[in-house]
Amino acid sequence: MKFSTNEDIDAPIAQVFAAVSDLDFYERTAIRRGAEVIRITAHELPTTGMKWKARFLFRNRMRDVNIEMTEIDPPHSMSFESQSGGLRSMLDIELVSLAPSRTRLTVGFELKPLNLPARLMIQSLKLAKGNLQKRFKKRVSDFATELASRPIRA
Repeated sequence: MKFSTNEDIDAPIAQVFAAVSDLDFYERTAIRRGAEVIRITAHELPTTGMKWKARFLFRNRMRDVNIEMTEIDPPHSMSFESQSGGLRSMLDIELVSLAPSRTRLTVGFELKPLNLPARLMIQSLKLAKGNLQKRFKKRVSDFATELASRPIRA
């Protein structure tokens, strides 16, 4: 199951990429929301092969997720893969400079089942795909708005 959307941001590509690749920010945000996040690799700057383990409560069950950065091409793209139980997900973030002060953010998200229970879950999600796509687009839009206003860490 795939979701994809894009948003135009009134900021230069370097500023948008700096905000998108601020992985410490996302770790702190997840921790504030109650997740346990452990960075397995000790890299300061985002690099291919970075790994995290996360644990969080979702639908009254503790979920364990392994996350890996599979690709990074500053300032154009980043890709992540994660696996939790029988479900693998891929997140692709692409940036394209439309003008010196305007950037297009494209976010793609794909879920792949690895076993029968995950396949059944994906089938049930397909029934609500239209609603899920709207929610995905809204989240990316909110994310883009927040990115444009976020101060850049030095």
